[in-house]
Amino acid sequence: MVKFLTEDEVRDADKYALAFNEHEAGIKQGTGQLTTFNQLGFTGVSGKPDGWYIPDNKNAVAILLETKNSNEDIGTKKWIDEIKKNCTILMDAGYSKVIGILHNGYKARGFLNNEPIDIPDEIQNKHFYFDMVNNQSLDKEKIYGITANINNNLHINFGVKNLYHRMIFTACALVAERYGAGLKKLKGCEFPLLHTQILNVTHKSLQEDKKQNSKLQILTDVYARIQMNYTENQRAIDDFIDDVCDISDCLNSNEWRGEDVMGIFFNEFNRYKKKTEAGQVFTPEHITSFMYRLIDVTENDYVGDFCCGSGSFLVKSMSNMMRSAGGYAANKSKEIRKKHLFGIEFDREIYALACANMLIHKDGKTNLEQTDMRTEAACEWVRSKPITKVLMNPPYENKYGCMTIVENVLDSVKAGTDCAFILPDKKLEKASKAQIERILSNHKLVKIIKLPEPLFFGVGITTSIFVFKAGQPQNNEEIFGCYIEDDGLETVKNKGRHDVKHKWQDIEDYWIDSISKLRDTKYNTAQWINPKEHLSYQMPEKPFEISEEDFKKTAMDYICFKQGIDTKEFGEKLLNTALYASEVSADETSISIKIRKRDD
Repeated sequence: MVKFLTEDEVRDADKYALAFNEHEAGIKQGTGQLTTFNQLGFTGVSGKPDGWYIPDNKNAVAILLETKNSNEDIGTKKWIDEIKKNCTILMDAGYSKVIGILHNGYKARGFLNNEPIDIPDEIQNKHFYFDMVNNQSLDKEKIYGITANINNNLHINFGVKNLYHRMIFTACALVAERYGAGLKKLKGCEFPLLHTQILNVTHKSLQEDKKQNSKLQILTDVYARIQMNYTENQRAIDDFIDDVCDISDCLNSNEWRGEDVMGIFFNEFNRYKKKTEAGQVFTPEHITSFMYRLIDVTENDYVGDFCCGSGSFLVKSMSNMMRSAGGYAANKSKEIRKKHLFGIEFDREIYALACANMLIHKDGKTNLEQTDMRTEAACEWVRSKPITKVLMNPPYENKYGCMTIVENVLDSVKAGTDCAFILPDKKLEKASKAQIERILSNHKLVKIIKLPEPLFFGVGITTSIFVFKAGQPQNNEEIFGCYIEDDGLETVKNKGRHDVKHKWQDIEDYWIDSISKLRDTKYNTAQWINPKEHLSYQMPEKPFEISEEDFKKTAMDYICFKQGIDTKEFGEKLLNTALYASEVSADETSISIKIRKRDD
């Protein structure tokens, strides 16, 4: 016989099952029958929930509990309407993810934003329900469509011609939404209110960290100066809000893998501008993943990128390191975000973009510096940090100091630090002899991995990864080289190169294993490079081949030349004779041409 449970007994048991008895900063949580919504911060609302988990951040998951005694049928309209009514109070206040739980001790019904969801009859810890919402898989095709809509909307309907201004405006909107701006409730409002709300919430999100790094103010300074040519299109404003909120939901998913989503975002905004005025070439997401594994970065490392651009290497490293440490909420992950990631970016607008990117991707922005890696001040800044791994894709042109940056980084990090740079294939060989001799007398080039030639399509540059061991001289030791000819990506119309057939992961796994063992048994591209002879991967020369047809053509051309015959004129005359002054017959397998004798 099933034991009868009173409503009080159900509620008390659920309090501990959900862990609503805990104390957490920025969270109101608990159970009872006396606390009103008004007391919980919803002015003028007198209803009383049986249980509540209400975060200050309106983009985080909120939970409301409604309990009944075990004899009550929780499937009746009366009780369903009650839990939905309570959830609506939070939704109307701007909460974007509200879970409602209706429970009688033996049966449970669940709702997400008042839509039914399947939940176990036994009440689980609150984190189970958080994961239900946040572990939704990512629809990349949907994200491509949304980011294209944002880009086109800002470009065409708002008249924002500057590419980076479109990116920064959108990135700050995402930051604001992540930190509780509740942009959905601004639909129907005029543009100045949207602009101000984004600025205020972004500014507030930086307040504490600006005590440590005052240059974070650059983000809001750059945002505040962005000008729209037209702001009267209400449909465009509302569409922008919807699209930003949709992207924000994707970013909050636990299925996020660093650049998995934002790689798409920045790829779309940079689709027509792969190479910037400041010399940056944005690093494809799958290469940031590959390089992270190539130099064996772990959650215990301190990662530096001193031409960090939009922050792709730092975001990827932060994501992977936190995942290894046990997830975003782990104590180690908090330390990683605050103390394990270091970046320098010279361009002021791109620095703002990097700050926003780190904020969107769960923080890590504190140790970003806006300075020039070509200067002694920047070198001193790097020397003051405990860097253990370097991942970089510096600007390639000499006018932006490519090799000066490489040398400064190698000279500034501690001896033994692994440093991986993406550079043009022949960059070291074209640098000054004195500089290369200086670099190799202090640092060892241990690996050169030539990357697929279509990697930076549209830029016209072929590249390799150059892996150095800082502080250890070359001493003429040979360099391991190999060639990743194919990364499995394909060109998709209007979207760039993508892993549409999901080939890259196997390719990456193969190359990480092979390079660690200094061999390539599958493609036979491995080579050992003598640094006295070359500082690049050496493509094998194609063997000289000549066919019988080539030989005959060359011989005929020579005979015609000796006889003073114009080969072009002779060829045309021969063709006309064969086609128009001959008897032509054909069967299923052949065509016969019989040249008739001409009187002339």
